[in-house]
Amino acid sequence: MTTKPNENVIALQNRLNTLSELVSRATLAARLGQQFDGDRNLYSALGYKTNLVFDDYFTQYDRQDIAKAVITRPIQATWRGKIKVYESDDDQETTFEKDLRVLWNRVHLKSIFSRLDHMACLGQYAVLLFGLSDVSSSDDFSKPVTPGNLDLLYVRPFHEDSAKIQVFEQDPKNPRYDLPLFYNLTISNGSGANSSSILVHHSRVIHCVNDPLESVVYGTPVLRSVFNRLMDLEKLVGGSAEMFWGGARPGYAGKLDPDFTLGAVEEAALQTQIDEYEHKLRRILISQGINLEALAPQVSDPRPHVDVQLQMISAATGIPKRILTGSERGELASEDDKISWNEYVQSRRDEFAESAILRPFVDKCVELGIISPPKDEYAVSWSDLHAPSDKQKAEVGRSRAEALRAYTTNPIAERIVPPRAFYSMFLGLSDEAIQLIEKIIGAEIDEDAFGDEDLENWDSAPSKIVEKPGVEKEKPE
Repeated sequence: MTTKPNENVIALQNRLNTLSELVSRATLAARLGQQFDGDRNLYSALGYKTNLVFDDYFTQYDRQDIAKAVITRPIQATWRGKIKVYESDDDQETTFEKDLRVLWNRVHLKSIFSRLDHMACLGQYAVLLFGLSDVSSSDDFSKPVTPGNLDLLYVRPFHEDSAKIQVFEQDPKNPRYDLPLFYNLTISNGSGANSSSILVHHSRVIHCVNDPLESVVYGTPVLRSVFNRLMDLEKLVGGSAEMFWGGARPGYAGKLDPDFTLGAVEEAALQTQIDEYEHKLRRILISQGINLEALAPQVSDPRPHVDVQLQMISAATGIPKRILTGSERGELASEDDKISWNEYVQSRRDEFAESAILRPFVDKCVELGIISPPKDEYAVSWSDLHAPSDKQKAEVGRSRAEALRAYTTNPIAERIVPPRAFYSMFLGLSDEAIQLIEKIIGAEIDEDAFGDEDLENWDSAPSKIVEKPGVEKEKPE
């Protein structure tokens, strides 16, 4: 049985863990950018940081547009659409499915999972706290959970900086060897003005790690591999704005007439005019004995240089550049971009969102008795990434209507291409759709029963078609 650790033990182990981590990071950082046996340091010359911490990633995500896109674009695509967790394909809802559906809607799990995903990608890990009904005071969070008839009151995600690992399991015979036992969670009201810390037992959280390597506790922050490129973008975009700001208004060079003597009064008057011109209080400069010549502005197009950085970020993250920059709408994104992007998102759903977030949550709810256990293995169904959008459906419908109009207005078209062949080869309709069209011909439709959903479910649609009495249905050719 795990007991609450002594405060001195916690403090000592926490210092040892911090010291070990700092030494490891310092050793790695010392190797970055070294060339020619240490005679040249690229990181120092280019202004790159060698030792990155959570605050660096969070600040970049919070303030830089592309850094935010690198994090949010895949996450938004991952959790977009309907998600279904089921154990049976039939229409009858099982107890497991009902319990999970009620919990899903009550706690707004999809939004919670998306936030947890963001936090796990920002840092080395994130945790999801289970607010259970067995907690009556903050001290109860440090006690192990006793599975039983528990209610889940809330769930709350915490990023790495707000969920410090206090104690690791040190017993090599324990299944949780080298895994966290206790976390120190910082509870904040959002503004950060009032916050408190609680000690939480590992049985009350889900530990979520993105892109782990050797360790299963610490992952790789998404922004780490592109952090230098993000800094380069800041230099290019910010520098180009400063270049335009300084170059849009020309500077002036003054040439003093050899026969003119600039006295103190004249110099003070000229300085006043220059100051007023610089601060937009004057548009005209009047000088005596001095020839003022405008300097040619030095402004260049930063787009080629910015494009190189975006290509490098796209290559490192797997996000197509058009999608990264938000230009995937319309016809700007190529078909290859869409295919590779959908494959990337589906892979992320399978290998991270489902395996590291969704299934651990469902399994823990079953383990703690929050929801009924499934009778068999359950499955997760995600929305179809390749499903056409409403705009694409409308374009396909318009093209089919134009083709059908041309076909029906040509008197010899049916002799060349029979209707069934035209439906299949030229309109691209499925066999079920063609059979439905053939049944509609010469039949009467129950308009109250036949709706748009029947166009997507061909199995149930034919049952809502009533044959016209006294009319012999044409046989399909």
